[in-house]
Amino acid sequence: MTVAFWCILVAALLPYVPFALVGSKLNPHTPRLSAPLLEGTPARAYGAHLNSFEAFPFFAAAVIVSHIVEGPSATVGWLAVLFVLVRLAHMAFYLSDRQPLRTTFFTVGLVISVVIFVHPAFH
Repeated sequence: MTVAFWCILVAALLPYVPFALVGSKLNPHTPRLSAPLLEGTPARAYGAHLNSFEAFPFFAAAVIVSHIVEGPSATVGWLAVLFVLVRLAHMAFYLSDRQPLRTTFFTVGLVISVVIFVHPAFH
């Protein structure tokens, strides 16, 4: 297993980190119905939870495609670690309601995924 593949696992688990802050605020019988009623930090935590799910598929696909096309790469490994760190920072900025840092770090994470995806074409 490469570092980048381990980062896929970590990125897949990241959505559950902010959800831990929300779980007790939701009705366990109808959690999706009570989500729009959240306010403040729980609402931002739920947003960070959903955003983590949105960012994950492209990152995972980028790493897998890069490995299929080029094979394991130290550059992709470092970029994958950087992606996870950027997503953790994004989550922290989301929870603490820090704009424009939240949007900036979302964009940086997206750019990292694009670079991972196209890296084999320029190597």
